[in-house]
Amino acid sequence: MLLHGFTGSSDSWGRLISDGLVSVGCSPVLCDLPGHGSHSADLDPRHFSLEATLTRVEHAGVWPTDLIGYSMGGRVALHFAAAYPTKVRRLILESASPGLATEAERLGRQANDEALACEIESHGVREFIRRWESLPLFESQLQLPNPVRAKRHAQRLRNTEAGLASALRGLGTGALPSLWEALPSIQTRTLIIAGELDTKFVEIGEQMTAVLPEAQLCIVPGAGHTVHLERPRHWVKVVAEFMYST
Repeated sequence: MLLHGFTGSSDSWGRLISDGLVSVGCSPVLCDLPGHGSHSADLDPRHFSLEATLTRVEHAGVWPTDLIGYSMGGRVALHFAAAYPTKVRRLILESASPGLATEAERLGRQANDEALACEIESHGVREFIRRWESLPLFESQLQLPNPVRAKRHAQRLRNTEAGLASALRGLGTGALPSLWEALPSIQTRTLIIAGELDTKFVEIGEQMTAVLPEAQLCIVPGAGHTVHLERPRHWVKVVAEFMYST
């Protein structure tokens, strides 16, 4: 089961990831998160809660199985593993975090995400995506071939203003509770992936690995925040080795 990041969809994993997993004997199930992809027109506020999102993931999968999440999808995957420990065989978290540790940080992030949601609603998806893709977080994607970047850009533009704004309000980093204190009790074997150039998430990955009982960290050379897009073959290799390790 693969869970995409904010502004993504099932399509954003790409053929190299899907075909790569199939080539090593996996049958990937792709799930669109609330406000994204096939769910971009579903604006029922009840569907954007963490509880509803975890239920959606549960209904989409055939359990137990391996659960993979990138960025926002990684946060959701970690919450799913905490809530349903017997359903997740192995957990793979790419550029993900357990949330913000303090209430003050969460409230500050909620305010920022609300402002961003209002900006999306006011200025539209096209302007927002232009600014989103220019963030330093995604600077390493400039090394990608133009057709790859253009395909990624077109996929993001298929989202809606209301869907992205609702996802920020319901599933943003500030909206979800912190799992830092819960990490020592999560016994699921976990692989944490971070790009070498994404120093913030390398540090978060190191902190998570130190407290998760069954975790290992993989830092991918030359990659930034979106490892599966920037180094897809390397990503498939390390994920397959982890899933089939004894």
